[in-house]
Amino acid sequence: MSGFVEKPEPIQVPGLVHLHTGKVRDLYQNEAGDLVMVASDRLSAYDWVLPTEIPDKGRVLTQLSLWWFDQLADLVPNHVLSTELPAGAPADWAGRTLVCKSLRMVPVECVARGYLTGSGLAEYNESRTVCGLALPEGLTDGSELPGPIFTPATKAAVGEHDENVSYEEVARQVGVETAAQLRQATLAVYTRARNIARDRGILLADTKFEFGFEGDTLVLADEVLTPDSSRFWPADQWQPGRAQPSYDKQFVRDWLTSAESGWDRRGEQPPPPLPQHVVEATRAKYVEAYERLTGGAWS
Repeated sequence: MSGFVEKPEPIQVPGLVHLHTGKVRDLYQNEAGDLVMVASDRLSAYDWVLPTEIPDKGRVLTQLSLWWFDQLADLVPNHVLSTELPAGAPADWAGRTLVCKSLRMVPVECVARGYLTGSGLAEYNESRTVCGLALPEGLTDGSELPGPIFTPATKAAVGEHDENVSYEEVARQVGVETAAQLRQATLAVYTRARNIARDRGILLADTKFEFGFEGDTLVLADEVLTPDSSRFWPADQWQPGRAQPSYDKQFVRDWLTSAESGWDRRGEQPPPPLPQHVVEATRAKYVEAYERLTGGAWS
């Protein structure tokens, strides 16, 4: 089983129509037809949206995305129209809300990898490939790849896994020209972000982007280069051959699979609430990632 442990009821705001409740974001449409995206403090792990929230997480994701959109503006346009709070919205939406262009979204998770780990490592261990791309012998968990690679995935519903697919499959689904645009934009954005992060002592192991079209123009959408969509590793602790420490929800994953939680991730029961020490440690990691990347203090 998987999905929401407790699916929240959408907040009703005059002038906004609720469209979708995602793992983290709630999506609305305003009267002008623009999308209003609200990042909650929800957190997902092992295909479950957990019952315990991480304070400030949605604001960190939103503010970090805005910072990255600024760093990438010369490479690809983005979907942000405004950060102004819609009239009548709850005060808690402040800092976590984006008014965005309504795009024709491409149904592909655009993943870039510069290091081998996660599902890419699992495929490599079986076939020496990732998404059908041949890689050299001798790589291990955390190895840097010879160069960044584009490893797309299909977009899954809440509670389901994204599935890695080949570039050829993407071209078949969305067309050769669009597939080429996605690959070029994904690798350009990854390379820029990798270099910025490296200058701040952080390795960008992999990341995923979503794109849509405004007319014929490819536009970067959703969140970008956050601890929820990317693997960030402290460069001074990088050591291939083992799992790397990371700026994300690893504290949560570790606790859920520990004896202390008492939870069987392969069983039928949903995960239990998180203890306060795990909540605080996870929040601290999100804040640390924001501060190290942007160079600013979180407030």
